[in-house]
Amino acid sequence: MMQTGIFTGYFPYGLEETAKRIRSHGFNTVQLDLHFKDIDLSHGQITADKAKRVRDTFRDNDLPISCISGYTNIIHPDEDHRKQNVERLKEIIRNARLFGTPYVISETGTFNTESEWMSDPKNRTEEGFETCRKVIAELAQEAYDHGSMFLLETYVNNVVGSVEETVRMFAQVDHPGLGLLMDPTNYFEDHNIDHMDKVLNQVFDTLADKIKIAHAKDVARAQDSSEKHADIGDDDALASHTFRGVGAIALDAPGMGVLNYDLYLRRLSEKHPNIPIIIEHLDEADVPRSKKFLEDKMRANGL
Repeated sequence: MMQTGIFTGYFPYGLEETAKRIRSHGFNTVQLDLHFKDIDLSHGQITADKAKRVRDTFRDNDLPISCISGYTNIIHPDEDHRKQNVERLKEIIRNARLFGTPYVISETGTFNTESEWMSDPKNRTEEGFETCRKVIAELAQEAYDHGSMFLLETYVNNVVGSVEETVRMFAQVDHPGLGLLMDPTNYFEDHNIDHMDKVLNQVFDTLADKIKIAHAKDVARAQDSSEKHADIGDDDALASHTFRGVGAIALDAPGMGVLNYDLYLRRLSEKHPNIPIIIEHLDEADVPRSKKFLEDKMRANGL
């Protein structure tokens, strides 16, 4: 059966309290955000002792860590800023095994100077793709050298956003240190959201063997075109956890949109029947509803 997990970052507490609260909801795995009120895991602050403390705390609460958030703009247009972002991601990759998992996830970034989630004309150029390819190849090798794997998460406004761009990147970076984080909602825009099943089938027909971890959120047309963020009850929350979409598309919690979850879960289970599925884009109050929605879909489909 598939495993239901959640990002730790939706629980704005200290390490022990976060683990206990997540376990109280009946989850059996987590995606680790290096963000707790009582332990500093920021750039340059990861140590073997801290990693062991985190790993053991979640293990003691029957919550093995399935993957780690490393979200950053790996192609930031300011080269110094880009270097800092990539070095931070490499630090997480080098230490991933100490936390108990090989998998570290990031999206592929944008050349937009105002937002990590807005597109930029350079994103669609050969120069932009090649810049991104070089960084991904570098991250894949770093991961391989340290017994880890870098998982690429697509997003429509990033350099790697469409199914075709994802297939191309994996063809050009054919490396054992690179895998795919499967989030089907990230492939949809205004022009293709009405072709839901076609896009979902295209993803699995071409990329199923690359998938290592899956996400669960939802997608729908938005009421406005602004960049959307939510208050999740944490003044220090990472922007990646408050983000709820930009432009014509809204990205909310599971069950709040139009994603064909039956098809998504059935196709995912064909090659990955025990994969962790990590719930996101919610606040703590919505956890019970979101978890029930996802697990009811799993039960209905025999998964």
